[in-house]
Amino acid sequence: MKILTHVCLSLALLSGSICVAEEAKPNFIVILTDDQGYQDLGCYGSPNIRTPRIDQMAKEGMKFTNFYAQTVCGPARAALLTGSYPMRVARAAHDDGLMPHPAMALSEITIPEMLKPLGYKTGMAGKWDLSGRRAKGILTFRLNLGPIHQGFDTAFWGETSSCTPVRDGDTTVLKNPNRPSPTELFTNKAIEFLEQHKDDPFFFYLAHPMPHTPLVTTKQFKGKSAAGLYGDVIEELDFHTGRLLDKVKELGLDDNTYIIFSSDNGPWWVKQPHAGSAEPLRSAKTSTYEGGLRVPFIIRAPGKVPAGTTSDLLCAQLDLMPTIATLTGAKLPKDRVIDGVDISGVMAGEQTELDRSFFYYQHQSLRAVRKGDWKLHLPHTKLDKTKEGKTWQIHVPKKDRPYIEEVTLYNLKEDIGETTNVAKQHPEKVAELMKLLDYAKEDIGYHDVIGENARRK
Repeated sequence: MKILTHVCLSLALLSGSICVAEEAKPNFIVILTDDQGYQDLGCYGSPNIRTPRIDQMAKEGMKFTNFYAQTVCGPARAALLTGSYPMRVARAAHDDGLMPHPAMALSEITIPEMLKPLGYKTGMAGKWDLSGRRAKGILTFRLNLGPIHQGFDTAFWGETSSCTPVRDGDTTVLKNPNRPSPTELFTNKAIEFLEQHKDDPFFFYLAHPMPHTPLVTTKQFKGKSAAGLYGDVIEELDFHTGRLLDKVKELGLDDNTYIIFSSDNGPWWVKQPHAGSAEPLRSAKTSTYEGGLRVPFIIRAPGKVPAGTTSDLLCAQLDLMPTIATLTGAKLPKDRVIDGVDISGVMAGEQTELDRSFFYYQHQSLRAVRKGDWKLHLPHTKLDKTKEGKTWQIHVPKKDRPYIEEVTLYNLKEDIGETTNVAKQHPEKVAELMKLLDYAKEDIGYHDVIGENARRK
């Protein structure tokens, strides 16, 4: 059933007026979890975590199997909200551009800023991680880079994964959000927003701090999962996702709301047993092997996204901004490069091919590129072997820590676990992908090289 609004148009040549039907602008809810691995949902093959509500969401919508975020939290959020690779995103004046978690400049245009001229109400709840970091005095957190300064009308949020303190706009309202559960707390705020804006077009961004450590859950879920505390946390996320889905139906918004579920990066392996799984992918968070940034992605929109479908096309969180622009008629910014591509046709089940490439950045370092089934890793350089460059290694399994010493090519369709280097057998494919990497170095940037189309302030 289509939801229609009526616009009455007065015609100068007629004595009366006529009414024409105009389809209402679609709503969007983006649910982003923190450090949830590729396999950590039943519909992605988890052997011991029960996620019936999210699994049902996949049955009623589309599941993506080749969907990419970034290697860690802050860059993933920058990419999602701006449609641009984090190395291209402008940083605040005190941020040298090389820190993993960006202090995103106010000159950046986010999805909510793009939608507001169309009358959208915008809100967020949860983890922000785009205002810098307090840690070790390297980067100073800036409150004026918070979500209400980046296009959100309302925001109930925390700075980083601990979400301590929680702010309502710029005002601190909670010093400890982890009682009883941040998942319940932030879902409640999402539901409150929907109730307040059910008659408006809206965009809501629910950025859960779970299952990033330290893990927190309620008595209702503690000890209930066969996967330990980590599984308990995921099963609570599933429950509260179901609450949100139920509220959308209750408010009569189901036929006109796109609901997305995804993760910001792969599982934080070093935190075992409080970490998830990326099987059958290789490695984990911070790595540019597939387990580091290939994530679950499900989209549900009855009548708009075909139910029970799967897409194997190469897509990314970068694509949300241009896709939402197409679905709403919003204008993408013309004064900057947007790296994402419009995948609205893919989501509608109408597009079965997508000619695009994806660049794998590990913080400021360009590590690899994928095009089609082929992925090419660059060898690590001396710059990669500095103290700063080594920090990622402790976060991944020992077998993934050695430096890559030669150009390495994988066919991901045949070798999803990235086990066999076939570069010597396919020199023409290596040459093709090397050209793409050369483009990225020049246009986006690499290490301390600012790309030609990277944004600064």
